[in-house]
Amino acid sequence: MSEKSSIAALGDADTVFAFKSVGADAYAVDSVEAAREKLRILARNYDIIFITEQLAEKIPDLIARYKTRAFPAVIPVPSSSGSTGYGKRSIKEDVEKAIGTDILRIEEK
Repeated sequence: MSEKSSIAALGDADTVFAFKSVGADAYAVDSVEAAREKLRILARNYDIIFITEQLAEKIPDLIARYKTRAFPAVIPVPSSSGSTGYGKRSIKEDVEKAIGTDILRIEEK
């Protein structure tokens, strides 16, 4: 890919293929190592990358690396098997860091 596309989804097949219906590129992976490598590749070509919470929780060091950059935005989302709460916690932490207070009042599990 020579130009940046807009949106990709990374995670288990059942979850990411749902993103295809709204025009995102879908990338199914079946291991943490594969997710780590694919995310590095996708980060060069996409502005927004949705990643399942289950994978994002297992690669927090790589996710944190992209939080310091304008692009890509790496956004944890629930998988087809449900939410772990990681995405909400991550957004809450980012908002608190940015503005200095908890305006979301998301309950911790």
